[in-house]
Amino acid sequence: MTETASDLLAPRTDYYQVFADVDGADLEWWARTRDFCAWARPHINDAWEKAEYNIAAVEEAARRGLVRDGIDIEGEPAMSIRANRLMAMEFARCDASTATAVIVQAGLAMQSINLCGSEEQKKEFLGPMSRMEIRGAFALTEPDHGSDSIGLETSATREGDEWVINGEKKWIGHGSVGHIAIVWARMDDGEVGGFIVDQDSPGYDAETITGKASLRGIPQAHIRLRDVRVPDSRRLPGANSFRDTARILGGTRIGVAWTALGIAIDCYEKALAYASERVQFGRPLIKNQIIQQRLADMLMDVTSVALHCRRLLELEESGELSEKQAALAKVYSTRAARRVAANARDMFGGVGILLENDVMRHMVDLESLHTYEGTDTIQSLIVGKTITGVSAYR
Repeated sequence: MTETASDLLAPRTDYYQVFADVDGADLEWWARTRDFCAWARPHINDAWEKAEYNIAAVEEAARRGLVRDGIDIEGEPAMSIRANRLMAMEFARCDASTATAVIVQAGLAMQSINLCGSEEQKKEFLGPMSRMEIRGAFALTEPDHGSDSIGLETSATREGDEWVINGEKKWIGHGSVGHIAIVWARMDDGEVGGFIVDQDSPGYDAETITGKASLRGIPQAHIRLRDVRVPDSRRLPGANSFRDTARILGGTRIGVAWTALGIAIDCYEKALAYASERVQFGRPLIKNQIIQQRLADMLMDVTSVALHCRRLLELEESGELSEKQAALAKVYSTRAARRVAANARDMFGGVGILLENDVMRHMVDLESLHTYEGTDTIQSLIVGKTITGVSAYR
């Protein structure tokens, strides 16, 4: 029997049948991601609780051809934009740390090379990176430049056929456990360039950030670069201004909206299943009016985020998607997913704080999504600028 979209997302979840028309290769990619998540799920909470990077899971995803972000890889089947976004949703439905690892590897590091690299760099890195033979980081954020990343202070000075890089980066996924890092630095002409830096280079020092209460399943690093020498052949020739950097970030910002949708779906479905089974005062929770109302509220948020993502997809596929539209979807989706997760955790009562029920992990992981790829405030101000014509932040 051939699988349909309804087999992957039940009608009680996809209430408006937003994704009911997904078929063909797109449906196959979505199903392959669902199958991977079924394989990975039993180990997710243990790795999260121990703050261990479940690299075996990400490598298995790569073996299944899922670490691509829609990039064309020689010898691999095509992956559409639609398939890629549905896969991001499904990864997050399982685990935000795993979804983030894929975003870092494919959506940021690989896309930097795909969009800004030379043909030689693409041939050297993209295939091995899609197989996780080379793990990559995207080093943009600095200790003093998060939301205002355009003000980055890391410098790259040309000396003959080499560049000498100095500065610091922070909150860099794969930055301490990878092989290369795409380091963004201000060049001699004042513009921002990208450089492929080997993580074992002299002067590259990366420390894994500890004490995180969110996204515990992927390590992030504080990187210090002291006179790190990079040959000119490792400079990304298509990265010549911050606008080129922003082009990459635009894609991952959309990915965050889809990731939030995946988390919201899992929280809603877990809460519905628990309320159907849990008996209190001699009756299932779902027979109570307040529970039905809260489930309806959660479904409204899930449906609204799905509609945002579907419209984003149409704009992305037609090449019409703008930064301001991605900003609105990102901020709305993470806000709505937080509401869904909070309702789900409360509906579980005391056992809602147990990792085995997933919703608490989802709830705290959403705090990272709410912040990275542009904070709630910054995304709102991007939209505000387009509404008013006046910038409130620069």
